[in-house]
Amino acid sequence: MNIVEAFLQQVKDRPDALAIVQTRQGKNRSISFADLDLESRRAAAMLRGAGLCPGDAVLLLHPMSIELYVALIAIFRLGSIAVVFDPSAGLAHIERCCSRVPLKAFIGSCKAHLLRLISCSIRRIPCKIVVGHALPGALSWSKIDDYSVCDDLYVSDDDTPALLTFTSGSTGTPKAALRTHGFLMAQFRSLADSLELQPGEVDLTTLPIFALANIGSGVTSVIPDADLRFPGKVDPAPVITQITEWNPTRTGASPAFLERLADECLRHHRTLPCLRRIYLGGAPVFPPLIYKLKSVAPDSRIIPVYGSTEAEPIAHICDDAIRVEDYTAMAKGKGLLAGVPVPSIQLRILPQQTGKSIGPYTQAEFEAACLPIGEPGEIVVSGRHVLPGYLDGQGNAETKFRVDEVPWHRTEDAGYIDTQGRVWLLGRCSARINDDRGILYPFAIECGVINNPAVKRAAVISEAGLRILALELREKNQQFDSLSLEDLLVWAQIDRVLILKSIPVDGRHNAKVDYPTLRRIIREGKG
Repeated sequence: MNIVEAFLQQVKDRPDALAIVQTRQGKNRSISFADLDLESRRAAAMLRGAGLCPGDAVLLLHPMSIELYVALIAIFRLGSIAVVFDPSAGLAHIERCCSRVPLKAFIGSCKAHLLRLISCSIRRIPCKIVVGHALPGALSWSKIDDYSVCDDLYVSDDDTPALLTFTSGSTGTPKAALRTHGFLMAQFRSLADSLELQPGEVDLTTLPIFALANIGSGVTSVIPDADLRFPGKVDPAPVITQITEWNPTRTGASPAFLERLADECLRHHRTLPCLRRIYLGGAPVFPPLIYKLKSVAPDSRIIPVYGSTEAEPIAHICDDAIRVEDYTAMAKGKGLLAGVPVPSIQLRILPQQTGKSIGPYTQAEFEAACLPIGEPGEIVVSGRHVLPGYLDGQGNAETKFRVDEVPWHRTEDAGYIDTQGRVWLLGRCSARINDDRGILYPFAIECGVINNPAVKRAAVISEAGLRILALELREKNQQFDSLSLEDLLVWAQIDRVLILKSIPVDGRHNAKVDYPTLRRIIREGKG
């Protein structure tokens, strides 16, 4: 089944309903489901006319927009493969990604086409298409209006390649994640169920995969008027204006993005009464942010979603299911409550063996190896929407294993399962401290420390035999009394507390601690 078929059902059921709304510099553009279908069929005709065939790879570098989803649907319609990566990671990253698959076409914004000046691989792509102003050596996207529609829909099976993305590389060398039409359909169904997508709803959408699920579910996606490459730095005012105008009932975004909106609302004593469900993903969601969002969206359910590139979603929990004793446990360093695994996934805890290959197992051997309730280890998952392997198998040895021929994925996250079947996160396996004082999970301590209202971000590392807690405070030059954390610091046997101007975070979500950079800052005394 071609993933486009889910979208075509919405075209049939609600042709005139808005599929996507976007705002740039105060100007609105929108497209209905019927017109999105029409534009994608014209785009497919143009791509076919340019020589694109089933199985050909198309590099797609364009921000979330109407054009992005027109192009994506057109590529899927033809049975071609959409290829996406983060060009801001540098030239070496660009060349490495381009070398993994022969690229037949390149569709991108004017800014993306500047990469042709520095990248030999992109210059060698035969067909180049620019969205926006005309550029030499590139076909203009506006030419799709000159084409009659392409009514063909490539007949896909579950194993037909559809989308190739690259992991961020935050845990090592980026891996090429190839999603098939069968995988995308399974992921769509899991997201539609977990996010409770209902036709006719309006969603403020910041995550590309959520927008794709919306298109297949009859939900209107309002794309924020913001630079989504840097969610922790967005200007919240235009986005709040959009919310006021379009009245979305739901949103799915990174914690950093939503904190920007919440802080803006608190500064101006505003609330967002239209929101009924707020989903947070891509980075840890700590209790203070849940409290903050509840204060600005009092009628909303706040739902953190745990997942990864290879498995989205894995687990989630609603704020009304988090009890007082759960918040107390998180504040005392017991970890971050992620919730119950989604029905479409299997989740187990294995003894941590970072850096070592594991398996294969028989089912009996696997069950014997799994850890009991309450015992921490590495979280492993399996299911139809869990990526079974990477392109050409590069990366499989480190993160994949089999149980009676069923593929499983190692999340490289530490955690445990409680007596209610809920998952508690303890951070990256690689961050675990194992010294002469025993095992310490830095993330669990950070989760406890972040409950202090003066603390914006916290990180624990081990350096030269010392357990060091680094803090970034919410206010510059703020006085901080570590006695407020005395019980936690004594329990964790923290040797030193450092106040830094800022704690480095990942570039994608602006929320996950960049431990290697932090360690370098502390070693060089640059904090």
